[in-house]
Amino acid sequence: MFWVLLLLLAWAAAGTSCTRLCLAAVRAAAVDADAARGHDLTLYEAAFLCGGPDRVADLTLVSMARQRRLLLAHTGWATVVDPRGRDEMERSVIGAIGPEGQSRIAPVRATTAAADSVRHLADHLVAAGLAVPDGARTTVAGAVRQVQAATAAVLALGAVAVLLPAQTTENAVPVAVWFLLPLILTLSCLAIARIEVHPYTRWASPAGQRLLGTLARRGDDTGDDRTYLTSIAVRGIRAIGEPDLRAAFTHRDRDPGRGAGERG
Repeated sequence: MFWVLLLLLAWAAAGTSCTRLCLAAVRAAAVDADAARGHDLTLYEAAFLCGGPDRVADLTLVSMARQRRLLLAHTGWATVVDPRGRDEMERSVIGAIGPEGQSRIAPVRATTAAADSVRHLADHLVAAGLAVPDGARTTVAGAVRQVQAATAAVLALGAVAVLLPAQTTENAVPVAVWFLLPLILTLSCLAIARIEVHPYTRWASPAGQRLLGTLARRGDDTGDDRTYLTSIAVRGIRAIGEPDLRAAFTHRDRDPGRGAGERG
């Protein structure tokens, strides 16, 4: 009856991981339901709630490029045209480009995403109940991974139990049936998590998600440029309509030592 010990291990893995996932999901959802009331999202806030710090950096770069204050070449270089940033985000971009006024776009995006201005934006959204704290995002994602690992463990333990010789119960119930129960538990938890809390690293809290749902409707009445930037904030660089501008974000140099004369 060695298979019973394997079954106990399977239940321990399934029960522990599913309990952790449930607790993590409850903590992530424990946000004031009225947090979204009276708050009008800025584009920067919308970008953070949809895609985090990287999305904020992308939105800032696109916004400055459309205002002709920053040149984003299709070869992946950024050139400062107007060195006077109009807000903290723009000043972070200009500072990331450096005193020479030119830099590769990839390091500019990374530096801007890690800037104090973006961290302050994140703190403000968390304090307002619109963004999920870093710890909660990590907890949910980690709990989901643990349930996935438990599912694999249950399958492995069940396979070992089935392969053991003369592994049948007194009532002739196949051993595999007993391992099916913890497997159903883990798969059910993963399915519920997929519906209720996916994507697991979502930046917006439930209140923030509700507020994002009204953003597109407000953008329709605020002009074409606002609507365009709203789509960038929500969908990211894949929403960029200009081929050259999109190429600026996706370009990868084969030779990183190529000079400014090839920056287009």
